[in-house]
Amino acid sequence: MPPTLGRRQLLSLSGLAVGAGLWQAWKPARSLAAPSSGLVAPPRSGTRLVLISDLNASFGSTTYIAEVHRGVALIPPLRPDLVICAGDMVAGQKAGLGRERLAAMWAGFDRSVLSPLRRAGLPFAPAMGNHDASGARSGGRFLFGDDRREAARFWRPRRDTLGLTFVDSGDFPFHYAIRQNDVFVLVWDASTATVPGEQLRWAERILASPAARSASRRLVVGHLPLRAVSQGRDRPGEVLAQAAAVRQLLERHGVEAYVSGHQHAYFPARLGQLDLFHLGAMGSGPRRLLGRNAPPFQTLTVLDLVGSPPRLVDTSFDLQTLRRIDPQRLPRSLTDAAGQVLPRRPDA
Repeated sequence: MPPTLGRRQLLSLSGLAVGAGLWQAWKPARSLAAPSSGLVAPPRSGTRLVLISDLNASFGSTTYIAEVHRGVALIPPLRPDLVICAGDMVAGQKAGLGRERLAAMWAGFDRSVLSPLRRAGLPFAPAMGNHDASGARSGGRFLFGDDRREAARFWRPRRDTLGLTFVDSGDFPFHYAIRQNDVFVLVWDASTATVPGEQLRWAERILASPAARSASRRLVVGHLPLRAVSQGRDRPGEVLAQAAAVRQLLERHGVEAYVSGHQHAYFPARLGQLDLFHLGAMGSGPRRLLGRNAPPFQTLTVLDLVGSPPRLVDTSFDLQTLRRIDPQRLPRSLTDAAGQVLPRRPDA
């Protein structure tokens, strides 16, 4: 277990030069290629994505737990072509926080997460989570309209500074499409159990576009998943209500993977022709997998597109121990409350 680093140390680490210099600055992390430490990523080849989700702490928090700072410091040396966050970057979705507090939360995210990654030259693609900008409505109005307005106020001026190549900026940051290193990524608003109908129609159109069809890989990112994988989140409202229709849409257009957060538990799954990457929480409140008693932990996921034709190689780390999560120690399948069986990804 590496020594506990203070917040200032971790933030300064993430601002250092990418590569060996940073690893020399933090000796325990120098063992990226040393099996004894456990922090072993595949050789860097092809396109590399880093996937994170659910960074936030308690309602209204403007700071982050140690695992978030540690994870942010670990990302630049991995040299990803793109960092994707599947939502819940801040701790909103509570009435009465007010614009000043919401703005302070996003400023804290910028200070602790976004700016260190952008200083390292890493493109960053956000998806909105329920605690960032909930799309829940009542009477035709957003229940958390202040949250959505503040999210837009934070992200829209930064849109062209994130290192992203837009195919369609849509209604950024709520939905948009990018193409990075021949990988097409569509992000939609799955901050509630229902992806809006107009976004499903937009996704149908964009996924059929030449920019999407000619990409070597097509991925879709949304906060809520198609299936439940964690205890306490196995109920309506915690997964997409129209999961079957969404799956059909994605498979129809050759989407290879759906990346999601919200469940706070890491589980790589396979559903029909679709890989499902359920990301663990990077921040507070990790959860146990369905039917498992093992203690939960924070995670960071590396997704490499390697070989010819390229295949997806998922390498995930426990941010408490910095050890690689052995997928063979995960359940072969999970069964939710409705009796639906979700198999583990076969090559995981």
